[in-house]
Amino acid sequence: MPTTGAMSDYLENALLNHVLRNTALSSPSTVYAALYSTVPTDTGGTELSGNGYSRQAATFGAPSGGACSNSAAVTFTASGGDWGTVQGVGIYDAATSGNLLFRGALETSKTISNGDSLQFSAGQLQVSLD
Repeated sequence: MPTTGAMSDYLENALLNHVLRNTALSSPSTVYAALYSTVPTDTGGTELSGNGYSRQAATFGAPSGGACSNSAAVTFTASGGDWGTVQGVGIYDAATSGNLLFRGALETSKTISNGDSLQFSAGQLQVSLD
């Protein structure tokens, strides 16, 4: 499964401004996992849409050694048609629109057909600042 360790340009700039320039940075109340048909870049990519797709809320445990991972399963279910092949995942600060925070590639792409699910068990979505 993925390691979503690459920060987006948005988050890199926000952290630098916060730490080095005393610019306020608000923490999102909830973060959301998103699926991509391409491997996302720093500025995004081709997020899935339609056929019952929606981002799913994700919770993360406390960091250790500069990394943390999801503390509960995150499940996506294709409920209205095929989603095609999923190649990447992103973490956003909103259920729709919002800002991409972290992104990464799946170790193995997965084709999602109507009724199929893709689940990231606890610990499979890993975020690292290294």
